[in-house]
Parts: sequence; C-alpha cells; structure tokens
Amino acid sequence: MRRLGRTCGHRKMMLKNMVTSLFKHGRIVTTETRAKEVRSIAEKMITLAKKNDLAARRLVLAELLDETTVKELFENIAPKYEDRNGGYVRIVKIGPRRGDASPMAVLELV
Repeated sequence: MRRLGRTCGHRKMMLKNMVTSLFKHGRIVTTETRAKEVRSIAEKMITLAKKNDLAARRLVLAELLDETTVKELFENIAPKYEDRNGGYVRIVKIGPRRGDASPMAVLELV
C-alpha cells in the first residue's frame, strides 16, 4: 500500500471518502497514484456487492461512509457488472496539474 504522504488514519479516511465519492458521482479527478489505490478498493467493493447478501452489505458498509451510497451500489451499480469478471473502474490520464505538475487522472466507472 502506498503511503501517499499521509498518516495511517488520514490515509484510510481519505481513501474511503474517495471511493464513496466515486460511487456517488460516477467519476472523480485525482492524482494518478491516488487513483491506482482507489481503483483496487472500489473493485473489491463492487465484487462484494455482486454477491448481494447480508455479510457483503456489512463489509461494504464498513468501508463506505454513506448508507445511501451503499444502497445505490447494491441496487444500481453492481447489477450492471453481473456479467463482468473485473475491470469495473477505468483510469484516464489527463496530464499534469497546473500548480505542482503532479500527474492527474480521471477515475470513472466503466
């Protein structure tokens, strides 16, 4: 796991917040390294949501910050990927950020 220049608690909460935002809005803009970390977590959450049982719902609820987003994930997002075996999230590189030239990317659901 990458440290991303954060303390352990801050990093975990930042990643949970980004995954929640990804499922809520469908796409987010972030740095490439953060996008790679968020992609792995988001794909695990979608795989859990495809099982659609109580244990999976509780595991996803422990990772996401918003109950309405969990409901959205189980009812709308996961059924779209029922036939797919992985690769639910796409990373598109969009070039450097203006302020510090950090490589930026768009993270979106396929």
